[in-house]
Amino acid sequence: MIENDYTLAWAAYGVAALGCLLVWFRLTGWMWRWLREPLWLIGAVLLLTPTIVEPTKELYAPAVAVLALDLLFKVGNNAWYAVSDLAIFGMVAFACYLLLVALRWPLERWLKGRRQPAPADEDEPTLREMMSRDGADDADVRYDRNGDRRMRLEPKL
Repeated sequence: MIENDYTLAWAAYGVAALGCLLVWFRLTGWMWRWLREPLWLIGAVLLLTPTIVEPTKELYAPAVAVLALDLLFKVGNNAWYAVSDLAIFGMVAFACYLLLVALRWPLERWLKGRRQPAPADEDEPTLREMMSRDGADDADVRYDRNGDRRMRLEPKL
């Protein structure tokens, strides 16, 4: 096999693997986030993990393909290498994912806390109080105490 053929084969496999990953992302896109992301990671590890085929020539192949060929057709004896590579890459990928989750979780909680509206002031009159005034007060209820115009009146429950 010529060096260019080997590179071309890996390029074709890379494009096909990315296409499979995109399909996998679309198939699992409806799921709950904490289930979907580990499934994406498992798919990426299975498709993108290389394993050595021939140690003397330093040739690599996708670990899933090597494992399937060794188990189904008894082509070679590299199944354990493929399994160990998949396990190692999987552990490293999940460790990186857990680190990402550990950093993302407090950040999301902080951002969620910032997005919540400020608690309403207790000094504002309720709709019942405004209606019961019946013109006794000259204050215009369309403006708040800062002089800003209120867009609507909402009753307090």
